Amino acid sequence: MHYTVAYDITDDNRRNRVAKILKDFGTRIQYSVFECNTDRRALLRLQSRLEEVINFGEDSITFYHLCAACEKQIDRIGLKKGLDNQSYIV
Repeated sequence: MHYTVAYDITDDNRRNRVAKILKDFGTRIQYSVFECNTDRRALLRLQSRLEEVINFGEDSITFYHLCAACEKQIDRIGLKKGLDNQSYIV
């Protein structure tokens, strides 16, 4: 499954920790946006790790789930950032 993850973290230390965790699961495409190709089990592990770091009253992380058909319709212009079709990160 393909996931785009965007976050808004108010504290610099928490923001850095969130980015480090996300790097274990995907590729940074913008400062606060990552793309991940992973299975459901790894996604739950990712979400659990992030929940241990964030402040639920101040921070937000959004997961955009893309189906296989939608993933094939991702269009990019300019510098090609993100995961290629062969990437699979666990």
